[in-house]
Amino acid sequence: MKILLIEDETKIAEFVIKGLTQAGYEITHALDGEGGLSLIREGGHELVVLDVMLPKLSGFDVLRLMREDGNQTPVIILSAKVDLPDRLMGFEVGADDYLPKPFFVEELVARIRAVMSRKGTETNPPMSFNGLSLDLVDRKAQWHEVSAVLSQREFSLLALLMRSPGHIYSRQQILRHVWEINFDPETNVVDVCVRRIKSKLVRNNSDHPSPIESVRGVGYRLRVENEA
Repeated sequence: MKILLIEDETKIAEFVIKGLTQAGYEITHALDGEGGLSLIREGGHELVVLDVMLPKLSGFDVLRLMREDGNQTPVIILSAKVDLPDRLMGFEVGADDYLPKPFFVEELVARIRAVMSRKGTETNPPMSFNGLSLDLVDRKAQWHEVSAVLSQREFSLLALLMRSPGHIYSRQQILRHVWEINFDPETNVVDVCVRRIKSKLVRNNSDHPSPIESVRGVGYRLRVENEA
């Protein structure tokens, strides 16, 4: 398995490369954001381990640009920026996991395996309901004639709602299922993610309202009534 490490601190990079190589991974190393993004665009890596505070281009910018390119390669952020707003930003721009520094390489290996295991389960036939379909391999959603590629979190949130159409999920339930961390209940990360999904699927299409319905004061559910 080929992993791209984007890390500018030499000692940390050597530590990670040694540990991941011993775990059986093949590592490519970039020292700055621009070089890392160039390697990402060349392709050939199955996972990216990404620092945030990088020269030339920040890790958040690297991640945002690769997701805008439609590149859904799993990304684990490795950063000393551990405050909640930083972690939320990482997930909002498309990270699959966020590991704070300092860390044990054994935990990084475990998180790599967990992320790839989740990716490996995306081999089922597409999910579909009432004009909405979700390709579990390409993370592509189709809402009537509108098609869109989703980020990992957008994909996971929509898949959760599609598993139980009509069931209302609270924001806390969505946080636990999609982000796998109990965030501060006051965070609006769920609402932001839902808005992004809606903007991708609805656009200027007034004939078909969003398949995701907001239940005031409770949470979200997949709309179940048939459209007129």
